[in-house]
Amino acid sequence: MKLFPNPLTPEEERFYLERYREGDREARQILIERNMRLVAHLVKKYHAADRDMEDLISVGTIGLIKAVNTFNTDKNNRLAAYASKCVENELLMLFRSEKKRTKESSLYEPLGTDSEGNSIRLLDILECEEEDILERVDLEEKTGKLYDLMRNLLSNREREIICLRYGLIGTREVTQREIADSMGISRSYVSRLEKKALKKLRAGFEGSEG
Repeated sequence: MKLFPNPLTPEEERFYLERYREGDREARQILIERNMRLVAHLVKKYHAADRDMEDLISVGTIGLIKAVNTFNTDKNNRLAAYASKCVENELLMLFRSEKKRTKESSLYEPLGTDSEGNSIRLLDILECEEEDILERVDLEEKTGKLYDLMRNLLSNREREIICLRYGLIGTREVTQREIADSMGISRSYVSRLEKKALKKLRAGFEGSEG
């Protein structure tokens, strides 16, 4: 990762902020460039082995630009404090978007097929709409099968992650980051365990149909 210039002193920051308020676009660019170390510092908090550092810095820079554009000098706060919130908000928006896409992919990914050869997805098992009695019985049968496979095939940690990620067995649905923090492990490790658990469940469904 490239080196960024040193941050501005409080006096320099006030000077360039005042110039920017007067319409100096070069002052705006200086405020952005001299706060890039802050972006890099914040990105390190969220960086994992499966993430590209430069991509995260690009996203964080968007937050920094928004901070410079909207900073109110009349509140007497340092720009860095305000920019930190804007940068973190931008990163968290990215992670929430990724989480939604990943979860949707996992929910629609086939686990196996039923006795009639129809594809079974995790979404099919988790959905519990009141339709007709036959469909309800079939859903309960699939749900019971899923829970049996979870008990028999998954480790305690894998089972806990699946329950938390998808809100199963009375748990609240949470993010990979929240699971990682509660377990004291990395988010990327939680992601690997989740994928491994889903793979075991798919194999379990396929094996029970053979």
